[in-house]
Amino acid sequence: MPVLTRDEAQTRARLLDLHRYEIDLDLTRGDEHFGSTTVIHFTARTAGTTFVELKPATLHSAHLDGTPLDPAALDDNRLALTLAAGEHELRVEADMRYSRTGEGMHRFTDPADGETYLYTQTFIDDVQRVFAAFDQPDLKALYDATVTAPPEWTVLGNGVATRIGPPGQGRWRLATTKPLSTYFVAFAAGPWHSVRTEHAGIPFALHCRRSLAPHLDADADEILDITRRCFDRFHELFDEPYPFDSYDQAFVPEFNAGAMENPGLVTFRDEFVFRSAVTATERQTRGVVIAHEMAHMWFGDLVTLRWWDDIWLNESFAEYMGYHVLAEATRFTGAWTEFAVSRKSWGYDADQRPSTHPVAPTPEDVTDTASALLNFDGISYAKGASALRQLVTWLGEKDFLAGINDHFARHRFGNATLADFIDSLARHSDRDVHAWAASWLRTTGVDTLTPHVTAPAPVPGQWRLDLHHDGTRPHRLAIGLYDHAPGDGTTLVARDRLTTDLPAGCGTHTLDLTGDRPALILVNDGDTSYTKVRLDPHSWTTALGSLSALPDPLSRAVLWNAARDMVRDGELPHGAYLDAARAHLPHETDVAIAQGVLSFARGEIADRYTAPADRPHALATLTALCHDLLGRHPGADGTGLRLTAVRTLIDSATTPGDLRDWLTAGTAPGGPALDPELRWRVLARLAVLGAVTPAEIDAELARDPSATGQEGAARCRAALPDPAAKAAAWEAMYGGDELSNYLFTATAQGFWQAEQTALVRPYRDRYFPAAVAVAARRGPALASAAGGPGFPRTLVDEETLRQGEACLREGDPTPALRRRIADQLDDLRRALAVTAAPTA
Repeated sequence: MPVLTRDEAQTRARLLDLHRYEIDLDLTRGDEHFGSTTVIHFTARTAGTTFVELKPATLHSAHLDGTPLDPAALDDNRLALTLAAGEHELRVEADMRYSRTGEGMHRFTDPADGETYLYTQTFIDDVQRVFAAFDQPDLKALYDATVTAPPEWTVLGNGVATRIGPPGQGRWRLATTKPLSTYFVAFAAGPWHSVRTEHAGIPFALHCRRSLAPHLDADADEILDITRRCFDRFHELFDEPYPFDSYDQAFVPEFNAGAMENPGLVTFRDEFVFRSAVTATERQTRGVVIAHEMAHMWFGDLVTLRWWDDIWLNESFAEYMGYHVLAEATRFTGAWTEFAVSRKSWGYDADQRPSTHPVAPTPEDVTDTASALLNFDGISYAKGASALRQLVTWLGEKDFLAGINDHFARHRFGNATLADFIDSLARHSDRDVHAWAASWLRTTGVDTLTPHVTAPAPVPGQWRLDLHHDGTRPHRLAIGLYDHAPGDGTTLVARDRLTTDLPAGCGTHTLDLTGDRPALILVNDGDTSYTKVRLDPHSWTTALGSLSALPDPLSRAVLWNAARDMVRDGELPHGAYLDAARAHLPHETDVAIAQGVLSFARGEIADRYTAPADRPHALATLTALCHDLLGRHPGADGTGLRLTAVRTLIDSATTPGDLRDWLTAGTAPGGPALDPELRWRVLARLAVLGAVTPAEIDAELARDPSATGQEGAARCRAALPDPAAKAAAWEAMYGGDELSNYLFTATAQGFWQAEQTALVRPYRDRYFPAAVAVAARRGPALASAAGGPGFPRTLVDEETLRQGEACLREGDPTPALRRRIADQLDDLRRALAVTAAPTA
């Protein structure tokens, strides 16, 4: 199927002026297909030829200005049009396929109660799976839509939905939208459970599957409170009021992303409706996503990119504003700590792979929609948000807000580019914003800042700090100076936080400072810039003894990130990282830090960076650490530190005895109770250890027949150390097309286990051709799953690397799969280097 190129999009945008779409969907035609009728009103500025996109099961008819077009002329997803200059009407009638991969119109039947739900994800080029469209972001139009659905269903869309026609016919009309890009058009239909309210004169609502109703109701006050607070804060920051007629938030099943910013109808993955206990950080993450998607109502929906090279104008801004507004407007004042310890590492990792790209690539580097899809990564989100945080630090928030409000005013309901945005900022600042953008947005890679202390300094009573800058970007950042508290060799107190400006380019920057050298020098204290940092030897010694005694969680996050980076770069033995975690994590009070450190220690160090012979020791260290955490946080800690420890304790178990006892008792040691999430986690670990039977998995599924239960059962079955179980899991993933995106991912997660390398090693020879085939057959969402959790990441050896490189050379993977495999291979090279290094 051809993808849309940038040149084709520019040619079509010069030819066409879009006015209005009339869409009619019939969702009552069975389990496989739905009816789609589209009427497009547009103007051709001159005579010419172009095409409209459509991916139908059956194209019944197409009429241009009343003249029939031959349905057989549909070439893949393109129907050619020959146009005279002037006004035109195109009418297309088709049957479309429902999706099981979260692309187009996704159909899901809830195993808990048999109810069916539909929702659209029309991102980049998937609107053509729903209706005929000129599918590119700079051809905005108004949308009028009607939908026929089963009469007991509720229909949702970008505008307020109203029942029409005689009762019992299930007909709905959606209010006419503002001008929208095609990829924002959204529908959701089903017997939704809804919580409705109003705020600032605008209808607000939450929606979820009926089987999740009690869980949504339990959290509705919190979700709506965050929504209202963020809404009000955005209105304080932005001159442009909320630009749409309603604000629905629908939690939908088997969603491929965290959420999607459809104007007026934000769709979220329904894992954000918590069925089981969660940590305060996980609640905060949900709040960040709520704020992120609301920011998109301005950054992306009101003002939209012209072409996909400027996706950062959507995602980087929403990422930055999501954290910023949540921290300002809600109880989650420590949101930037979670960003530092989890999201930012996503950006650092992506930026050090061969697949790195600038935050704002040039238009020539994003030649088509397939290449555009590859840029939705840690760079466009986390690095871009970090760059914006640095921009605000350097520019000042007042000038930054003046610039973006100018941008909204100039381009409202239109399209804009990086140049447009930078020009808006430059109009409100005397700083050279264009030079800043060239240094930060058009370059790749991570700078590194390393302090060196010269003592004594040339002047008595002073000490000299030399800051070596390996990189090209300018930085405005803080350097934290910390001393031990008087009479206390552990507690640290802040002496000063120096703000300094480092010019662009490599070099050494010298500061002469008064007094004795401090116990700890922390570069980028407060985490306002995007850079790797190192510690001088004296400061590192201090950190090893006093890391948990640093008063600010954000400062501790910077230190933990420095340690993580040093492990990944082969500068710190991974055994030393585990020792530091064992010493300091039991004293940690910030759950985001605890989750981040334990995730890296368990998922990377124990499973990938540790030689097989040393792995039992690594798991034993993690087990002891978690017991220490539980001992220091008895009872309900209110943040989830106990829950974080219990999860890692389960995942690190090497014998089944304790897990069996917990499952029988229904509780972990000293609590918490084993709710569905923890029960499936225990069962999955028992499956890995060969201590559970298929019958026990079936019994647990009967106890929890939900969609999450289905995924848990698939994960457990695939994790069994049994040849027949592995063969069945493999066949389910690669032998057919029945698994949904979520069930494929769950099966893949269970399949590759570090404890089972001998059993799964023969499947490595089959993996690469199988992944290439499933990606070509089932599209980008399954390609991402096959190249992500489907990759044999526990086989950390040269043969995996050799076969992966051969696949990239000779296997012809799709662009989405190629990117995932390339990234996995780079991570594998790093893991091989770290594994070969000394462990302590």
